[in-house]
Amino acid sequence: MMKKNNEIEDSTMLIALSELPDNSYGSMDTERVSVMLVMYIFGVVWADFVLVWDEPLSKSLPVKPEDTSTQTSNDIHKKWRAEFLSRLRNTGLRQETVVHGETKTTFALLSAPWSVLCYYAEEINLQVPLQVETTQESNWSETILDKLHIPNILAQKVPNPPPDYYTCQFRAKKIERFLGHENRDSFFKTTQRHQILYEILSRTPFGALKRGEVGVARLINEKVFTAAYPLHEGPYEKPSGPVEPSSLNMRQILYQYWGRWGCWKKYQPLDHIREYFGEKIALYFAWLGFYTGWLLPAAIVGFLLSLFGIWLMVTDVPAQEVCSHGNSIVMCPLCNICSYWNLSSICYTYRAGLLFDNGGTVFFSIFMSLWAVTFLEYWKRTCSILAHRWDCSQFEDNEERPRPEFAAMAPMTIRNPVTGAEEPHFPETSRFRRIVTGNMVIILMVAVVLMFLMTIILYRTILSIIIYRSQNAGRIASITGSVLNLVVILLLSKVYTYLAEVLTKWEMHRTQTKYEDAFILKVFIFQFVNFYSSPVYIAFFKGRFVGYPGNYYTLFGIRNEDCGASGCLIELAQELLVIMVGKQVISNVQEFVLPKIKTWWNKRKLYPAQKIKEQNEKERAAPWETDYELLVCQGLFDEYLEMVLQFGFITIFVAACPLAPFFALVNNWVEVRLDAQKFVCVYRRPVAERAQDIGIWFTILQIITYLAVVSNAFLIAFTSDFLPRLYYRYTTEGSLRGYIDFTLSIAPDNFTQNYMQCRYRGFRDERGSHTPEYYHLLAIRLGFVIIFEHVVFLIGRIIDWMVPDIPEEVEIKIKREQYMAKEALAENQLRHRGRPRSSAASPHDTDSPPPSLTPVPEGKPSL
Repeated sequence: MMKKNNEIEDSTMLIALSELPDNSYGSMDTERVSVMLVMYIFGVVWADFVLVWDEPLSKSLPVKPEDTSTQTSNDIHKKWRAEFLSRLRNTGLRQETVVHGETKTTFALLSAPWSVLCYYAEEINLQVPLQVETTQESNWSETILDKLHIPNILAQKVPNPPPDYYTCQFRAKKIERFLGHENRDSFFKTTQRHQILYEILSRTPFGALKRGEVGVARLINEKVFTAAYPLHEGPYEKPSGPVEPSSLNMRQILYQYWGRWGCWKKYQPLDHIREYFGEKIALYFAWLGFYTGWLLPAAIVGFLLSLFGIWLMVTDVPAQEVCSHGNSIVMCPLCNICSYWNLSSICYTYRAGLLFDNGGTVFFSIFMSLWAVTFLEYWKRTCSILAHRWDCSQFEDNEERPRPEFAAMAPMTIRNPVTGAEEPHFPETSRFRRIVTGNMVIILMVAVVLMFLMTIILYRTILSIIIYRSQNAGRIASITGSVLNLVVILLLSKVYTYLAEVLTKWEMHRTQTKYEDAFILKVFIFQFVNFYSSPVYIAFFKGRFVGYPGNYYTLFGIRNEDCGASGCLIELAQELLVIMVGKQVISNVQEFVLPKIKTWWNKRKLYPAQKIKEQNEKERAAPWETDYELLVCQGLFDEYLEMVLQFGFITIFVAACPLAPFFALVNNWVEVRLDAQKFVCVYRRPVAERAQDIGIWFTILQIITYLAVVSNAFLIAFTSDFLPRLYYRYTTEGSLRGYIDFTLSIAPDNFTQNYMQCRYRGFRDERGSHTPEYYHLLAIRLGFVIIFEHVVFLIGRIIDWMVPDIPEEVEIKIKREQYMAKEALAENQLRHRGRPRSSAASPHDTDSPPPSLTPVPEGKPSL
C-alpha cells in the first residue's frame, strides 16, 4: 500500500539538490561522558547543537536601487529562518539565542529535553548499555611481543579508557532494564544527543517540499545559516602546570596521546576516537593504521630488492655490453626528423632501469599480490572484531534508518512488511532512470579523460620532435608530460566530484550507506581512469604499435610514440613516482597549510577589531564562538580516496617500482598525524555516524587486488626483460653474453640512409617479418600470464579459506549479547510485536509532542 505525496519533477529536484552541500554530519552515537555545560551570563544552558547566522550590521541605512535583489533575498532568508526555528520549537527543542557584539553574529543554542530524547532514541534505534563487559582486548602485535618477552615500544597507557558494554536497542518502556537509567543527564551519551538533534534538524521543513526546502543542510547552502555544529569538549591544549592525566577532557586526551607528532610510533587510541567522533571515523583510522602497519613488511622487501638492483647495476652483463660498445652499434632514429644515435649513450639510464627490471621483480609481484589478499582477509577479521566491540555489527541490516533528506523528500510512503510501519518510499523505476542518466554522465566524463590522455601523448611526441637536438629530449618530454598529466588529473577531479555529488543526491537513495556507496562508486570509476590511464598506456600500449624502419605506423599523421632509449619500464616507474609521490606531497602540504590559513581567516571575520579583543583579555570567548572559528569537517571521502588510489599504485604497478610501498609507508605515517590533528584541533566537531565497516571501499580494494594480479602478470610478461633474458639463457650456454645483440634487429635496406646501417629493438628479420624467436617468446609470455594468475589466485583462495572472517570468540560474544537483549525486552513482547516501530515510543508515552514535519503550503508559511 502506497500513499502518494506531492509529485516532484525530476528537473526541479535536480536543480534543488545540486545546491545541497555534502556536510555529512552523520547519524549515530559516540561517547559516554557527562553532557557539557555551556555557561554564559544569563545562567546555565544545555547546548546539544548550535545554529549560527549573521545579522546585517547597519539596518538603518537606506537601500540603494541596485541592492533591491539583495534586500529581497534577505527577507526570504529571514522568513525561512523564522519558520525553521518555529518548527524546531514545535518539536520540543529548547532554544537560547546569544548575539556576538562585534559582528552581530547570532548563535542559537539548541537542547533536547528528556522526553524528546527518548522519543527519537527509539525512533532511530540507538544502542544503550545492558551490562559491562570485562574482557580485555589486545591486538596481534601486542600479543606476539608479549609472548616473546620483547618490550613493546608501541604501547601507551591512555587515561580514562571507555568501558565496553553489552547493548541493545533503546525501548522507553524497558528503561529500567538499562544501565544508568537513574541519571537522565548522563544516560544518553553526548554524541547520541548530537545525533538526535541533527536528525530533527535534517527532517524539519521550512517551505515547500517539492522545491527541496527542507533540512538544515539546504539552509546552510542558501546562507540562511552560516554554520550548524555540536560543541567540542573544551580546549585541546593541556592546562599549564602539573595535572593528573585522568582529569583531562576527552579532546585533550586525544591530542596528547594521538594528535601530537611525538605519538607517531604509538598505537592509536581507537576506543577513545570512537567515543568522541563515532564509529565511522574510528573505523577509518583503524583501517588506516592497520594498512600502514601492513605496509612495513612490503616496504622492507621492496627496499631490499632495490639494493639488489643497485648490485645488478654494477655486475649485470648486458649493462656492461651496452656501456662498452662505444660507437659500434648505431640505433635508428626515434622520430622522423631525429638523428641516428649510439647505443652506448644510454649507458646510465639502462643501468638505472635495472633498479626496477630484474629477476627479483617476479618474486616481489607474487609477494605483493599475496600480501594484498592476506591484508584484506585479516582486515575483514579485524573489522568484525571492532564492529562487535562498538555495537554496530548488525547496523546495516537491522538498525539503519532512511536518510533524513530522503524521508523528507520522498514522494510517497509504503508499509514495511516486517515492522508494519509506514516508511518513505521512492519508486524503483524512477530511481533506475536517474541511475542510467548518471551512468551516461560517467561514460561522458571518462571519454573526456581519454581525450586528455591522447592530447598528452601528442604533446610528448611533438615536444620530442621540437627539441630533438637536445641530448635528453625524450626524458624532458616524458617528465613534463607526467607533470602536465598530474595537473590535468587534479583539475578534472574537482569538477567530476561536484558533478557526482549532484547526481547521487538526485538518485534519491534510501539510506546513508547506499547513498555513500553510489557516490563513491561514481567518483572512483572516474578517478581510476583519471589516475591510471597514463600508467596503463605506458605499461601496456606505448611502443607496441610502432612498426619498424621504413614502415612506421602513424596517428593523425604523427608517428606513433615509441618507448625511450632505455625502455618503457623506467618510464613507467618515473610516471608512478611523479603521480603518486607528487599527489601525496601536494595533498599533505594542502592539509597542513590550508587549514591554518582558513582558520586565521575565520578568526579575522569573527573578530575584525583585534585590538578590542586584546583589551578584554579577562573575557574568555564562549565555547560556541571558539568552535565557530574552526573549519567544517568535509567527511572521509577524500581521505579514503587518497589511500585507495595509493593502494592501487603499490599493487597494480608494483613490478615497475619496488620502492612504491616504502614511499607509501612514509606518507601514511605523516597522514595519520595530519588527519588526527585536523579532527582534534582544526575541524568543528562532526556529528557521530555509525558504520558497520568501511563500506564499498572494501569491495573496491578487492577489485584492485584482482586487477593487480592480472596487471603484474602482463607487466612482467610483456614489458619487463625478465622472460627474454630467461629464454636467452635457456637457448644458449646459460650466460647473458650477446643478449643485447639478440634483442636488436637490423633495419631493412629500403630504410638505410647515407649507406649507414642501423639497429632497432624487436625480433624481426631484414624484411621486417617476425622471427621464430618472436613467436616462441609470445607463447612463453602467454603461458607465464596464465600460470602466474592461477598460482596466485589459488594461493589467495587457500588464504581466504584458512582465515575465518569472524573469530570464534567474537561469535560467542554476539550470541551472548543477542541472548541478553532478548531477555531484557522479553516482557510484553507479544503485545508489541505487531506495533509499528515508529510508534513504540509514542508522544503520549514519553510526554513529547510528535515532530511537526507537515509541509508548508507554497507561499503561505505558518509563523
